[in-house]
Order: sequence, then C-alpha cells, then structure tokens
Amino acid sequence: MAELKLSESRDLTRIERIGAHSHIRGLGLDSSLEPRDVSEGMVGQAQARKAAGVILQMIKDGKIAGRAILLAGQPGTGKTAIAMGMAKSLGLETPFSMLSGSEIFSLEMSKTEALMQAFRKSIGVRIKEETEIIEGEVVEIQIDRPAVSGAASKTGKLTLKTTDMETVYDLGAKMIEALGKEKVQSGDVIAIDKASGKITKLGRSFSRSRDYDAMGPQTKFVQCPDGELQKRKEVVHSVTLHEIDVINSRTQGFLALFTGDTGEIRAEVREQIDTKVAEWREEGKAEIVPGVLFIDEVHMLDIECFSFLNRALENEMAPILVVATNRGITSIRGTNYKSPHGIPIDLLDRLLIITTQPYSEDEIRKILDIRCQEEDVEMSEDAKQLLTKIGHETSLRYAIHLITASALNCRKRKGMVVEVQDITRVYSLFLDVRRSTQYLMEYQKEYMFNEASIVDGGDADAMHD
Repeated sequence: MAELKLSESRDLTRIERIGAHSHIRGLGLDSSLEPRDVSEGMVGQAQARKAAGVILQMIKDGKIAGRAILLAGQPGTGKTAIAMGMAKSLGLETPFSMLSGSEIFSLEMSKTEALMQAFRKSIGVRIKEETEIIEGEVVEIQIDRPAVSGAASKTGKLTLKTTDMETVYDLGAKMIEALGKEKVQSGDVIAIDKASGKITKLGRSFSRSRDYDAMGPQTKFVQCPDGELQKRKEVVHSVTLHEIDVINSRTQGFLALFTGDTGEIRAEVREQIDTKVAEWREEGKAEIVPGVLFIDEVHMLDIECFSFLNRALENEMAPILVVATNRGITSIRGTNYKSPHGIPIDLLDRLLIITTQPYSEDEIRKILDIRCQEEDVEMSEDAKQLLTKIGHETSLRYAIHLITASALNCRKRKGMVVEVQDITRVYSLFLDVRRSTQYLMEYQKEYMFNEASIVDGGDADAMHD
C-alpha cells in the first residue's frame, strides 16, 4: 500500500511540472536577435519574437523604463508564450510578475492598490553592504561528543587555513549543526558570515583534487584563499520594492510575505520607502532594477485601471509593462465607448504594439512535436499528421489537449506508441468549439434558458473565430 501511495505522489508532481508553457526556455533568438526556426521551445512568430528581442535588449541595457508593450493577436497564437520567453531570457536577477486582468476584481483590496502592488513587485532593488566573513580551506574538524547523551551539548574545533596563515576556532552546538547540514569536510573551501553564522560551501580545494574521494562530475574545485582569514566583503541583496513595503507596513514583518495576507499598504509607508531608496541610490548603496509586469487579458480592466496605468507609467521607477489581448474593436469596460482592443486611445498611444499571426500547418506540426516530447508521449507519424490536421482545422490548443488524452487511451489498450485509432477515439469523445456549437444548434430546444433563436449561422462562426 505504501508503494502505491509513493508512485501516485510522483505522478502528481510530474503532472504539476508540465504546464501549458513549460516547454518555453526563451525567445529562441541568436546573438544578432534573429529568430531561429525552432529554438528554446519557440516556433514561428518570427517578427513578433524579433520585436520582443529588441525590447529585451533595451531592458538589459537599462535603456527602457516606464514603457508599455501590447501583444495583440488571435487566441492561440503564442502571446503568453512570447511573454514567458521574455521572462526566461531576462534571468533570475530581473523581477518578472504576471497578472490576469480578471484577477484585479477578485482580490480583497481596491483595484488601484492591486495594480500598485503588482507594479512594485516588478521593481527590484539591489542593496549593497559590507560584511565581515571568515574564508578559508578546512584542514580538520574535531567534534567532541559527550559520553552520556543529553549530559552536555556538543563542542569541537575547526581548523581553517589560507595560503598565508592557519587558525583553530572553537565550535558551539549551532555551528556544528550548520557544518553538518552543509556536509562540510576537510578539503572544502568555506565562507562563514560573522554576523549571522551562515556557512557557504564555495567548493573543494585544488590541493585535494587527487584524493580518492567519492566525487561526482558536479564537484567544483577552487583555489585555497590567500591573505587573512577574516576579511570584509561586499554582499548584494536583491529584493523587490513590494517586499520592502510589506516588511515595513506589518507588525509581523517579512512573515506576511509567506502568509500572502499583505492587505492594503498605506501611501505614507511607500513614500518613506521611496525616499530611503533614493538616499541609498545617491550614496551608492542601492541600485534600481526595472523589471517586467505582464498583464494578460488586459481588455478585462476598466476605465479606472487604465487611468491608473497612464499615471503609473510616468513614474520614474515604473517597470516595463507588457499587456496582451485577443480582442478586436470592442467596448472599453466601464464606458459605452468602443476602441481597438478595448483599450482607451490615450493609453494605446503609449504602447509599442507587437502582433502575432496564426500558425501555419507546418508550424503546428513542430509545436506538437515539442509538446509530445515535453509530455513524454511517443506518437506514430500517421497519428501526428492527423493531429496536425485537427489542429489546423480546429485550434492548436484543442490539438495539444488531445495529446495526453490519446496517450491515456493508448495505455488502456496496452499500447506503447499512440496510433491513429487513439487520436480518432479521443476526437470522438471530446468536442471542439465548432462541433459543440453545431450540437447546441441541433438540440437547442432541449436546453434550459435557450436564446439560440437570436444566433444565426454567421454569429456561430464569429463565436468560433
């Protein structure tokens, strides 16, 4: 019974790791920002990826801030994939936060506060400070364990050396525990923060590289430090403005970051923090890193949110705003006026607009190949051709959904490779939008609260598109 539970938990973990865009590793551009045909999980959309690459380069060079980019295109044309590719290409140092337009209205705070928090999550601060550290190669660790358990705490001695000197340090119970956690042994080069007692293992000394130790290929070799054991070193902490806001606005401090219950933060707190950060910048202690805020379904925002975005983008510490929509000319939420993409003209004028095009049949095939590989599904050539045809005639998303379903059907019949019969089986079980609409039109009288009499064939096609 225990084994069964273990395998189930592993499967669940694997399922959670495979998301709609988990195959995206970057934008798939070369060094001259030219898009490769298939690279880093990206296929097609050459012009859109190239444009995103130019924006990305400007972000990395720090030449763009307080700007906004609109990704506009039909559903299923890779808008979110391009935004995810930008996030992956930026790396961990640049803050990137995602938000859906509809989320703003479901949070227990005002719309403008939710947007302000999202903005400040996307602005990083690199804080520099000097700290005293002890850095050296471990010569020997001696731990004296008491004869009777519980009689006294463990004590010990740690011998560290550099190329110039060697010193013996007395160890307390906490330091012994920390050394044990890091699995420190003689021959390792370590750094100890004097203020916090934190131990960082830098690698293994080159002088021990010929020892017959059990070492994997990932073992990192470093030189034995020179000079004094104790030295001052500059440490850089990367945090977001929102994290600083939360720590300074709540009695429980940084614990509020883990509970998620940040609530509304007073404007005075933010003003004080902005003043302090500005002081740090002047003194050279801090550096602002404008990140990226991605808002999907931007047409779901109302006129108040758009007015806030207009003003927020003028702030000197504004992040780069990337918004996406699949709407054409439609009403601006909260008004009776119509506008392209449901965005007011004054905000639209601030946006650099990148359009995405529908995928060709060849590109759909390449995307399906990548998704099969990502989901560990082996599929025959004929089955892939059929799935590509289905994706071209219905939608790419529908075709991707059928991959896992057909793999399960294949497993049920004790097969190893997904065949045409598996695709046909799941195609008959799960309807796409067009077939579902036809079914509703055929059996409209059987449904409650039916209003299909006002929907003609043209409207049905419009719903599908």
